[in-house]
Amino acid sequence: MELYLDTADINAVKRLARILPLQGVTTNPSIVAKEGKPILDVLPLLRDALGGTGKLFAQVMASDAEQMVSEAVKLSDRVSGLVVKVPVTSEGLAAIKTLKGMGIPTLGTAVYGAAQGLLSALAGAEYVAPYVNRLDAQGGDGIEMVHELQQLLSLHAPNSKVLAASFRTPRQVLECLLAGCQSVTIPVDIAEQFITTPAVQAAVEKFEQDWVGAFGVKNLLG
Repeated sequence: MELYLDTADINAVKRLARILPLQGVTTNPSIVAKEGKPILDVLPLLRDALGGTGKLFAQVMASDAEQMVSEAVKLSDRVSGLVVKVPVTSEGLAAIKTLKGMGIPTLGTAVYGAAQGLLSALAGAEYVAPYVNRLDAQGGDGIEMVHELQQLLSLHAPNSKVLAASFRTPRQVLECLLAGCQSVTIPVDIAEQFITTPAVQAAVEKFEQDWVGAFGVKNLLG
């Protein structure tokens, strides 16, 4: 399983990379715009925040295949090991096919249907990113779509991985993992919810109180 953080917040990546077994960081134009820094400035900082390793994802902005490929090549030339995110439109599919032939890894993004995701995998995308909560918000069933996509990739494109994205709750993440997702990318707030549980903190505090009450010191070996 691969766990990614979906953010361009350098400080958050530094903080959470110390705690979580992160494989890397995913970004998109909205995430990068929120930080107010150019993409080619942000990506090296994110890698540094990961400790100099880890996989990075960045998305093209163009809407036609030729320009998508041009942007992908420029990004890949500037940032080693980058996975280029390409929206799965008709032009995006053409771009993914071309980039596959050039040896540039891609992720098919903005996936709202299992068939759409399968097409991106067949075109050569290494990863496919279904938008779980966004589909739910439109009245669909994001988790069911992930189930279908995972089954389709297992049957017809086993070299591609589902990288589930767009989460509002930790439970959605768990449902995707139970569906067999090999990778997920989660926003900072969801990551913090996984590791900050009031009941756990209360239990730890009770242990400390009992220990200090009995031995007068907090540390285990005096």
